[in-house]
Amino acid sequence: MLVIAVVMLVIVVLAVLVVTFVAYPHRGQEVPAAPWLGDAMARAADAAPTLPTEGDEGAGLGAGPDAGPEDAKHKR
Repeated sequence: MLVIAVVMLVIVVLAVLVVTFVAYPHRGQEVPAAPWLGDAMARAADAAPTLPTEGDEGAGLGAGPDAGPEDAKHKR
């Protein structure tokens, strides 16, 4: 029973952190009650590896949205 309670607490804390990140640092605003938390989240987001977006050249992710049927085949 204790294990379930601890796991549920961890899940709730993680959910609160995600909501806080989406509400403030992700939009470029500072967390009102804890600016140190926003700074830590911004640093973690900058350090995390990301995939290139569709607009980046050389992404190599296959055919684009305006590709024809001949471009739809994946290269291996």
